[in-house]
Amino acid sequence: MSGDTDFTPRLGRIQDRGAAGGKSFRRQVKRAAARLSKPSGKPGFTGRNYGRGNGATPQAMQTLRQISRARMRRVIVKVHIARARGASGIRAFSEHVRYIQRDGVERDGSGGELYGREGDHADGRAFAERSGDDRHQFRLTVSAEDGTQLGELKTSTRALMTQMEHDLGTRLDWVAVDHHNTGHSHTHIVIRGKDARGKDLVIAKNYLTAGIRGRAQQIVTNTLGPRRDLEIAAANQRETTQDRFTSIDRALEHRAAQNRIEITPAHRSGDRFRRSLELQRLQHLEGLHLATETSAGVWQLKEGWQQALKAMGRRGDIVRTLAAGLEPGETARGVRFFEERPPGSKPLTGVVISQGPDDELRSTRFLLVEDLQGTRWHVSATGVEPGGLPPRGAIVAVAHAQPSPRAADKVIAQIAGQTGGYYSDALHAEADPTASYNYREAHKRRLEALRRAGFVTRRKDGVWEIDDDYLTKATAYEARKGSRIKLTVRSWMTLENQIEARSETWLDGTSTETAYASQRFAKAQTARLRFLREQGLLRESETQLSKDVCTRLRAEELARVAAIEGKRTGRHQVELAKGDMLEGKFEKTVDLAAGRVALIGNQKSFALVPWRPDLERHRGRSLIIEQRSKGLSWSFPSGRTRGLSR
Repeated sequence: MSGDTDFTPRLGRIQDRGAAGGKSFRRQVKRAAARLSKPSGKPGFTGRNYGRGNGATPQAMQTLRQISRARMRRVIVKVHIARARGASGIRAFSEHVRYIQRDGVERDGSGGELYGREGDHADGRAFAERSGDDRHQFRLTVSAEDGTQLGELKTSTRALMTQMEHDLGTRLDWVAVDHHNTGHSHTHIVIRGKDARGKDLVIAKNYLTAGIRGRAQQIVTNTLGPRRDLEIAAANQRETTQDRFTSIDRALEHRAAQNRIEITPAHRSGDRFRRSLELQRLQHLEGLHLATETSAGVWQLKEGWQQALKAMGRRGDIVRTLAAGLEPGETARGVRFFEERPPGSKPLTGVVISQGPDDELRSTRFLLVEDLQGTRWHVSATGVEPGGLPPRGAIVAVAHAQPSPRAADKVIAQIAGQTGGYYSDALHAEADPTASYNYREAHKRRLEALRRAGFVTRRKDGVWEIDDDYLTKATAYEARKGSRIKLTVRSWMTLENQIEARSETWLDGTSTETAYASQRFAKAQTARLRFLREQGLLRESETQLSKDVCTRLRAEELARVAAIEGKRTGRHQVELAKGDMLEGKFEKTVDLAAGRVALIGNQKSFALVPWRPDLERHRGRSLIIEQRSKGLSWSFPSGRTRGLSR
């Protein structure tokens, strides 16, 4: 080393670099083994990050600069993807747009006003026509906790949609309606399932579940400013006595071990406030019989307490919705839920006194039914076709439906029986060339749901392996989903209109059914008997109409309806004999005292045939009806046949 070198070595402490190297090598071996091991859970591709908006989700979930997450304004966003299932699905798109504009959603009780990106009046009919060929439709409900402070919601809604277009990289075709008929003002947004180029719009799952909510929170926080300490404290205080699952419950759930939680003393002011909230919440849960203080500061939560609170929250929402839909002076107190009735109990018979939205995103409805003893029941009408929902005043019978395979399951089992235990889209098309694409897709979605539940297997080539006991498994799957209802309309005519109806009515066969009925039903039955005797249809000593009289009254009622229709349209009625056929469009339904009939007609003639719920999805379509020995059958010009016999 030369003398002019200024380098001076500095020796440090001796270290064992071999140990660190060994750890690094062991980590590499473990990672390689993990990659080579067979995954025990779901496959690597779940579709979570597939679609537009995936890259924008992390940015959307970030809090605003220099604002903590606790100070962000809270917004609830619910999303549902409605898929078209043939003509009925497409019609459901337009019906949903009409439904969210229903009366009573504005502050003054009027109907909602549809609006879009420009102007406060949007054409719902034009939007529905543009959606006619869409495969799916996105439905959003956006509800800000501080929505009342926003005033008009249109500005924030348009800001949200503009941000979504930026995140998704495409222009969106959308309409919206603001609702003010509940405790929290909220907005319904409907987005077409097509992008600006007319291609199917696919949005990443994480953007739907988290990204939209993050953007909405950013917009509301920018508009109203961050939440102040007093607002945060007041919101937390309100949660202590709410009969629903709250953010305090979520914190308790996270800290609890085997549903046991200990509330320890606190020393800082913030911790003391949190401790006070938790103690107040636990005391409220104790009043709900969901928690017990086993010793000082130690609480035992009841098994399933979270699900119980969520159910209470849902029922509270239902009661508030019921109260909004009842007549002035009526109350929703004392309403019971049909789902609480034990399976196998006697069917419930009563009159429909109200109906409303059970899930506004899915357009599902509920019925409020008053039984013969005067008790009111909330009945979910899930699965009932829109046109088959009984109107206010109709007489219905409600029972628990026995779990059974769906119609799609029977088709799948039939195809699998012909192919040696296999099902695929190609095999379905080969077995039934008349089956449409949407019809086959519905069967694939059914199988996918059963696959996620572990009942069927799908191969890599897209072929499903169907066992011989597939229908048994499908029945078990339906049973696991919970009790479903069977809704039967006994009379489409109101109780009051039945009294003086010159036709056979439901009241004419209720002498034993109304033996212990409420005063309302008893009076109606007495008045009906008086009317029948005045008309000479019933003797003083009789309480039941004879079969001959019933047959004559049914024929007279049908003839009256046919005469009115013929005079109105200039067409003649066709009475089908065995072997006769008629091709026409399913135009409408007519509610008679004896039941509901469907009017099938063309330019020259029409026929009145028995109505069935599965016919409703084909309203407006051309059908071919044929009279057979066991009743009527109907088919499409393409050839698929269905039954219509009574």
